[in-house]
Amino acid sequence: MMQQFSGSVEVVCGPMFSGKTEELIRRVKRAQIAKQRVQIFKPSLDNRYAEEEVVSHSAQAIRAESVDGSVDILIRLKDSTRVVAIDEIQFFDENIITVVTKLAARGCRVICAGLDLDYRAQPFGPMPQLLAIADEVTKIHAVCTVCGAPAVRSQRLSKSKEHILLGEKDAYEARCRGHYQLDESEEQALLPLEVEKRLANEQLSH
Repeated sequence: MMQQFSGSVEVVCGPMFSGKTEELIRRVKRAQIAKQRVQIFKPSLDNRYAEEEVVSHSAQAIRAESVDGSVDILIRLKDSTRVVAIDEIQFFDENIITVVTKLAARGCRVICAGLDLDYRAQPFGPMPQLLAIADEVTKIHAVCTVCGAPAVRSQRLSKSKEHILLGEKDAYEARCRGHYQLDESEEQALLPLEVEKRLANEQLSH
């Protein structure tokens, strides 16, 4: 009797420098140790480190297939593949949701990693739909470069308004909610906790 495989969708998300790709690589390596056939995909526009590798900011790397669009993942999928890993999934077109759903329906374990928010702190591309259909979501925090608190935002350091701007530490920093700024000309509303509590109580009393 043929073995039945149960498909699933796992999403690892968070801001830049949070270790998303490292977590994807860790899960892939465990699947390989278990002798499961794995295929790893990445969008072709992400060529910061290598065109045929998924590379983390800490220089961990693993072989990957670079594809132009989400449908190419289905075209390149091998019959023996049981685990499909997709890095930087936020850069894919809207059809990636259909592709991921089909992969899971075929019995594949799909591991996805990507930014949940763009530099404007808005949901990035297909991520809202992907998070909604996922069986498991792991949200990882980075470390705020200003105060050391858990960081949930990617602070763009340049003046560019391009939605997609590939970059490293010279282009982005991880920031907590309090130290994130969309408009650098805006003055941050950072008040001591005691002051914030007093102002809140004053508002409630009126």
